[in-house]
Amino acid sequence: MIVYEVRASVEDDIAGAYREWLGPHVAEILAIPGFTRAELLVEDGEPGRTVYSVRYHLAGRAALEDYLRDHAPRLRAEGLARFGDRFTANRRVSELVAEYAR
Repeated sequence: MIVYEVRASVEDDIAGAYREWLGPHVAEILAIPGFTRAELLVEDGEPGRTVYSVRYHLAGRAALEDYLRDHAPRLRAEGLARFGDRFTANRRVSELVAEYAR
C-alpha cells in the first residue's frame, strides 16, 4: 500500500474556506481508481496558519503514478486558482511495510 500525504499550510483567515473546499476536493480524488481511503488531520501550532494534512491510501504505486500523470496537474491548478499564494503545499510518498494494532 502507498500513502500519499499532502500537507497544506493555510493562512488562518482563509482556513474555513479552504476546509470547505477540501472536502469535495478529497472526494474527487477518492473517486479516482486506485485510491482506497483518506484521512484529514489538523496539525498543532504554526502561528497565524492552519495546517491540514491529508493522507491518501492507494492500492499501489501504479495508481499513484497514474494520478500524478493524469489528474494531479489539474487538481493542483484548481487549488492555486482559488487560493493563490495564501497557502503552501508539500507532498510525500511512503510505502506501508508493516501495520500494528492493539
